[in-house]
Amino acid sequence: MNNLVQNEMMKMLAKKRLIIIGIIVGILVLMFTYAQYKQVEEQREKLGTDDWRAALQQQIIDTQNRLGSNRMLDEWREQLQVSLKQQQYYLDHDINPSEPGAATFTRMFLENAIDLFIPLLIMIVASDLVSSENGQGTIKLLLTRPVERWKILLSKYVTLLLSVSIIVAMTALLSYLLSGIVFGYQGWGAPVITGFELNGADVDASQVRLVEQWKFLLMDLGLVWLVAVVVGTLSFMLSVLVRSTPAGMGIMLAALISGAILNNMVSSWESAKYFFMVNLKLTAYISGTAPPIEGMTLLSSVITLLVWWALALIVSFTVFTRKDVF
Repeated sequence: MNNLVQNEMMKMLAKKRLIIIGIIVGILVLMFTYAQYKQVEEQREKLGTDDWRAALQQQIIDTQNRLGSNRMLDEWREQLQVSLKQQQYYLDHDINPSEPGAATFTRMFLENAIDLFIPLLIMIVASDLVSSENGQGTIKLLLTRPVERWKILLSKYVTLLLSVSIIVAMTALLSYLLSGIVFGYQGWGAPVITGFELNGADVDASQVRLVEQWKFLLMDLGLVWLVAVVVGTLSFMLSVLVRSTPAGMGIMLAALISGAILNNMVSSWESAKYFFMVNLKLTAYISGTAPPIEGMTLLSSVITLLVWWALALIVSFTVFTRKDVF
């Protein structure tokens, strides 16, 4: 098995996918770092001060003004109401929600990338692990080796898990190193609030507690890794089911984009909470953001994703071990 995994990793490295992904992440981190720097500068010029309290007060005023619009959808209005109450909580308790530093940037980048950007990176790696063998005609040579089919597929899946772990770690590391050039490398001990209980537009702050940012970042990384594994496993299943790599990538891309759209439109469609793409933003639960559908919790979303993960694995191994190769 070790030799099989080593062989698959050599194939992965030969394709230079991980290097390409690293370059993509680096470029996007630099872009977002510059955008945030310009935003901070613009805010400083507008307010005439570096005091974060003044900036937070302005955010509260802006949120209140947006809530005054009559054209806003009910779902967005509810999310803004929750956001407003959280902002007021930060201000009342003298806690800076955007403590400057690379650690804060990394946390925010991961939280915004969990449901689309990172899944897209994982899809690039996972979508052709098996289908590429069909496209190159090497599947017959692979299956004629004196090794059971399930072991061959397991070696590919272990390679996928290793690649997922590398991509998540690389994303976090590049975010920290590159953003630190501008914002500094501090912020690990900054307090982050978690424990908001949401009930519609009401926010229960009775269970709120402060967590050091490095601990909160570890929680974020764990949730990001879980989402990446689930998306990778689903892409892996499509690679087994569909002989064409572009077709498999197209299906997963459509699913991820539709999930991003559904998250803003499915508040009244309760059964949509069983779609994997509606449950990808796990970090929103610990940061206190309102879920797409009322009643969804971190536990329910994790269970839903694990069910999809298990089904994808069962289908992948069942089909691969039984299908005929032409």
